[in-house]
Amino acid sequence: MALFTAAPNSLCVLRLSAIGDVCHAISVIQAIQDYWPSTKITWVCGKIEAQLIGDLPGIDVVIFDKKAGFAGMRQVWSKLKNQRFDALLHMQLALRASMLSLGIKAKYRVGFSKDRSKEGQWLVTNRHLPSSNSIHVLDNFAEFARYLGVPFNAPRWNIPLGDAERDFAKDLIKDKKTLVISPAASKDERNWLTDRYAAIADYATEQGLQVILCGSPAPRELKLAQAISDLCQKPIINLTGKTSLKQLTAVLAAADVVIAPDSGPAHLATTQGTTVIGLYGHSNPKRTGPYNDLDKVVSVYEQHVVQQQQKPIEQLAWATRVKGDHVMQDITLAAVQAELDKVIL
Repeated sequence: MALFTAAPNSLCVLRLSAIGDVCHAISVIQAIQDYWPSTKITWVCGKIEAQLIGDLPGIDVVIFDKKAGFAGMRQVWSKLKNQRFDALLHMQLALRASMLSLGIKAKYRVGFSKDRSKEGQWLVTNRHLPSSNSIHVLDNFAEFARYLGVPFNAPRWNIPLGDAERDFAKDLIKDKKTLVISPAASKDERNWLTDRYAAIADYATEQGLQVILCGSPAPRELKLAQAISDLCQKPIINLTGKTSLKQLTAVLAAADVVIAPDSGPAHLATTQGTTVIGLYGHSNPKRTGPYNDLDKVVSVYEQHVVQQQQKPIEQLAWATRVKGDHVMQDITLAAVQAELDKVIL
């Protein structure tokens, strides 16, 4: 039975990070908005994620600065002290998020099912999603909408981009067929090999594509992008660290295809309808892959997880990861070229 039979007055969404998961959550929250346009929605998120969520229509954003620690939590609680929500959607499995939720007042505090809950979430919620066989993170987020009473079929996104962002992307791409490579995952071991990134960039250039590297200004990402650029035999555009999140979104929207490991830009591209070739070894692409392009993923996860766990995939826990810094080397250049050919030829 649905939690609400009519539109609630207010909902609070607690999803602090990361960019990819926030992209998944946006489609679910916008489905709720479409179904209940009168419901007021507040979203508590991180500082970087606020660049993406901040101007979404009809959403009041409250920023949590995790670097501020407990003081940052108190700032959030102070901003929300006069509000009591009809429901809190606790969409983040992290102890920090569960602690932060304690200062948010809500009649219903909705968390994941007991078999998917961890890091204290079960203790700070009073309503729980039913157990689910859904694999992808987005499909699990969609269970929040359904539990409230909102139907959810396929994800759709409305992430506003201003003229300045679109002009930035247009001036950069200039109507050229374009491949964007976002080489950095959240951990270096999840990146593909530097020389193979350079090789696929050269191959794409030979096929008539313009190649753009993108990423954040984090030193490790700048270093990786420069190393790739140095190895390329043909000219590419290195945009790493030179864009805002919205500018990057506009570039991804204007591109023809994106190559990336499990990373925020892969999921940002999905929100813009751009084809993504995902490179996966450590996490199950059926759980965290680019939602609309799971058939284009190049994955070695399956072989490594079975080898490491000595069990069939069907018997493994939902979030089982592969360990080791050797895994991504098993993704061959030929396999990625083959997927790129399917998209561009």
